[in-house]
Amino acid sequence: MSDEMARQWLAKAKNDLLNADNNLKSEDVPFDTVCFHCQQAAEKILKAYLVGTGQSYPITHDLFLILEKILPLNKDAENLRDALAILMPYSVEIRYPDDWFTPTEEDTREAREAAEHILKWLANALPQIFQNSRKI
Repeated sequence: MSDEMARQWLAKAKNDLLNADNNLKSEDVPFDTVCFHCQQAAEKILKAYLVGTGQSYPITHDLFLILEKILPLNKDAENLRDALAILMPYSVEIRYPDDWFTPTEEDTREAREAAEHILKWLANALPQIFQNSRKI
């Protein structure tokens, strides 16, 4: 059961990455939207790991809080900290207009690379949930 639910989380994460990739191919790239979807993918990837290991996940967008739940199970997850730091600002604030900031093209590509790094970590940590999974 946990592998199947983890696959469902992974599928949702891959949809976020597909959304990001499709927008990156656009003539007029919505950088904030791409960054948001990269953060959402990372969040779902981390939750896929927890579900895939039979753990519950915290109801939060805080990637570091989710990481703290993973670290006792997988010390290699510490290598995700820099990628998570890149993505953390894009969870909530980016969705609303304010004086916060607008990501640049460089920020956006960095966010996409960070999400890919986290996806590769999951592929190494729980390879069984990638079986019969759509490639992106």
